[in-house]
Amino acid sequence: MTPQFVDTHCHFDFPPFCGNETQSLKRAADAGVEKMIAVGVAADRFAGVMALADRFDPVYAALGIHPMAIGEFREEHLTQLETWLEKRPDKLVAIGEIGLDLFIDNPQFDRQEALLDAQLRLARKHDLPVILHSRRTHDKLAMHLRRLDLPRCGVVHGFAGSEQQAQAFIKAGYFIGVGGTMTYERATKTRRTLSRLPLSSLLLETDSPDMPVQGFQGEPNRPERIRNIWQSLCAIRDESPQEIAETIRDNSRRLFRI
Repeated sequence: MTPQFVDTHCHFDFPPFCGNETQSLKRAADAGVEKMIAVGVAADRFAGVMALADRFDPVYAALGIHPMAIGEFREEHLTQLETWLEKRPDKLVAIGEIGLDLFIDNPQFDRQEALLDAQLRLARKHDLPVILHSRRTHDKLAMHLRRLDLPRCGVVHGFAGSEQQAQAFIKAGYFIGVGGTMTYERATKTRRTLSRLPLSSLLLETDSPDMPVQGFQGEPNRPERIRNIWQSLCAIRDESPQEIAETIRDNSRRLFRI
């Protein structure tokens, strides 16, 4: 029996999926992907992400303003986000991708923090979980999450931090997103951390078309490769592959109510 997966983080509104959605969804379904969350990153992409969720049954939507968009950010973008949240389409299941990033040039970190807090407040107001981006900012992000204390919490996506940092997020009620990084044997710290965290706190994600998995470097990542990520996770954990797949699927469905 093919395990069933939820890809909790996919940029399905980007190439190579644009105009090729039906075939891409079939490839994903053949690999056991029953649902995926198309994650928005900027206000000018919100309508397109929601259109995908409306058109395709397996696709759900998250809308948010990514920290890497801080250079183009305007206050009206937050207004556009809240307009969508007020409408609350049935398949809008999270606010994301939001967060903090100190890896980019000219990070304008004070503005990033203000934008993050504004979106966290929207998540609290509209009772939605958040999908969180964090590069070189795990401790700062944890501080913001503790301060705003969301009822639905969310997931720290593409986690590659320390076990101590992961446990701090889990203690605050957040899930840890397991992505393509851990398919590389050289990612020893990430693999060791993910082998020790409670299975009840893990989600699977591809971040397609980004974060390629081992063996597919240089190619756009795809939702069906969530199976590769699951197989790599199975190789470093003690639970059975079936238990890992079923528990993480249940985690995903419970967090996003899908």
